[in-house]
Amino acid sequence: MRQSGTSAEEAVAALLRQLGVRTGTSAKRLLGRPDFVNRSQSWCIFVHGCFWHAHTGCRKATVPRHNRDFWIEKFKANKQRDARVLRGLRMQGVRALVVWECQVARHPERTVRRIAGFLGRVGRRRQGDTDSGS
Repeated sequence: MRQSGTSAEEAVAALLRQLGVRTGTSAKRLLGRPDFVNRSQSWCIFVHGCFWHAHTGCRKATVPRHNRDFWIEKFKANKQRDARVLRGLRMQGVRALVVWECQVARHPERTVRRIAGFLGRVGRRRQGDTDSGS
């Protein structure tokens, strides 16, 4: 079962409120079930836990010692699914941003700038800019 309302998600929600951004959280019909969605502007934000999504280079992304092969395969499948979801959303015309749990905790001001930059690009894109960068 998917956990929601984590401290990282709550922090991102607070950052979005601070930026004056309105979002919905009911994304059951959207691929990958993002944590935050703005359907009218066609963007979404995922808040990934470093352990479950195997954040490369993060100290929280450890592999348990017991049943190690199982966990390695599990994390590999999670990363493949995440990549598939992002590609699928892009093909549907939805811009997606992944925010990592550790980034929210350690660098909140950098996370605010990153989200604001993402949202700014979304706004420019809606006004006719053809930039497809992410």
